[in-house]
Amino acid sequence: MVMTDRHDPANTRPKASGSATHDDADPALAGIGRAMTRMRLLIGRRFVGRMALKRIGTGLELSDIDAIGVIKRVAPHQEVTVGAIAEQMRIDPSRGSRIVADLVRQGLLERAASQEDGRRSIVRMTAAGKQVLEQIEEIKQELIVEATAGWPQEDIVKFAALYDRFTVGLEAQLDQFEQGE
Repeated sequence: MVMTDRHDPANTRPKASGSATHDDADPALAGIGRAMTRMRLLIGRRFVGRMALKRIGTGLELSDIDAIGVIKRVAPHQEVTVGAIAEQMRIDPSRGSRIVADLVRQGLLERAASQEDGRRSIVRMTAAGKQVLEQIEEIKQELIVEATAGWPQEDIVKFAALYDRFTVGLEAQLDQFEQGE
């Protein structure tokens, strides 16, 4: 009889059903959990957004960056409304409206009539808004470059693919969770 290391990822993994106890957890999976906690704390502290605001020196707030980010993600797939921005940011529609109004006043967003339904108003980025978005993306890239300094290129490529795959898996779990609520 051959004994195998029960923590060898090639041999066993805790069941996805959540039946594995803390003592049974694969050390690699436990390490991922600890890294997720640290990442959550960084995200909660809004490190990237705060760094971007400090470097670009505009009068923007973190919620402004969030709204611009929503437009960047949603616009390629559908027209963006204030309601869509509020929903994606998980804020009250009236707060979403105030954020959009402020960004329109700053010249970063503009309102336009929907091509799908002329009664609806959509929100688009102006050239100035796109420029701010580009600056934020550059800062994010600089932070990633700094965080991966000294990594071999093949590790960066592998990490990018694995991190995306992991995020897709979490997004699928979120979708299932929200459908069950």
